[in-house]
Amino acid sequence: MEERMFENLKIKTALLGFGAMRLPLDEKGGIDKAEAEKMLDLAYEKGVTYYDTAYTYHGGESEPFLGAYLKKYQRSTYQLATKLPQWLVNSLDDAKRLFEEQLARLGHEYIDFYLIHAIDKKAFVKMVDLGVVTYLEEEQKQGRIKHLGFSFHSTYEDFAYIASFRRWDFCQIQYNYLDTEEQAGDKGYELCTKLGIPVIVMEPIKGGSLATLPPDLEEKLKVLGTQTSSAAYALKWVADHPNVKVILSGMSTYDQVQENLQTFEQHTPLTQEEMQTLEEIGSVMRSRVGNGCTGCKYCRPCPFGVDIPGNFALWNKFRMFENYAVVKQMWEHEKEQDKRPTSCTECGQCVPLCPQHINIPEDLKLVQSELQEARS
Repeated sequence: MEERMFENLKIKTALLGFGAMRLPLDEKGGIDKAEAEKMLDLAYEKGVTYYDTAYTYHGGESEPFLGAYLKKYQRSTYQLATKLPQWLVNSLDDAKRLFEEQLARLGHEYIDFYLIHAIDKKAFVKMVDLGVVTYLEEEQKQGRIKHLGFSFHSTYEDFAYIASFRRWDFCQIQYNYLDTEEQAGDKGYELCTKLGIPVIVMEPIKGGSLATLPPDLEEKLKVLGTQTSSAAYALKWVADHPNVKVILSGMSTYDQVQENLQTFEQHTPLTQEEMQTLEEIGSVMRSRVGNGCTGCKYCRPCPFGVDIPGNFALWNKFRMFENYAVVKQMWEHEKEQDKRPTSCTECGQCVPLCPQHINIPEDLKLVQSELQEARS
């Protein structure tokens, strides 16, 4: 198993990390503990050291399950990561209560990597103003948090503000060859490298989407003449960034664990031809989007409740992958139906608010037409 050195922390971890967000489920919808333990056994046996969970994963089941599982191993042989659910924090006491609850759930005296979960600038400023960041720094001094960082899903501008605010031990970003211009993206990775912040990557296969490419793009990989899968290529692309220290994979099956282990047991850098091919595939996929919505939300709130950026995000994702399955669950979600384009009255209030000058009512018609056709 390839390892990476956190130079600032003077510690080494396996490059492949195990994300406990998409563990296998039993018939009742809970974690299939027997199958999950079988997967974790294989990962640990093959050298995986970094195990990532969060307060809300699997409806709160993930932390106690993973904590109990890891206790059978010597504490110095693995790193345990979890996250503070900042959206549940409205006071310093909330943060203190949640942290104590997490330690109890995990059954551990300390957490190796503790993250403020899914932060953006607004939420981060709130954590600073409430004294939460100072509190977490105190817990780090007491040794109950070994390394402090944050996970991120917002804009680069927000990322630059948070990353530069203090000296972070690490950060966690969504990064893959398709999302180079989204969220933190290439610019965020480069800023971390400049600031000396080690990067942990989530969604390297974009939630599994990059494991099944449209046929024409899959053919571009086949032309390379290797036996490497599209999922493995996505992982290898991330691994070729030296400031990426851990690549998290939310593995759901034993086969996925085996494949990912094989990728990193035999990891070799991408050739120039392979890198160019992945960049071309990413460029083609981005060119297929329906419009240039950036999710800035200037168009919100819609007086009729339409989730304008949400609908455009689903439409653009559907077009990129040419696969309805990647948006099916969200598009058909019962509680989201009143936010769909059918609620649009074409009042036009949103149009002058859009920095991208998108004709929002007309594009919403296309969203509804194309996704409903794909559904049927």
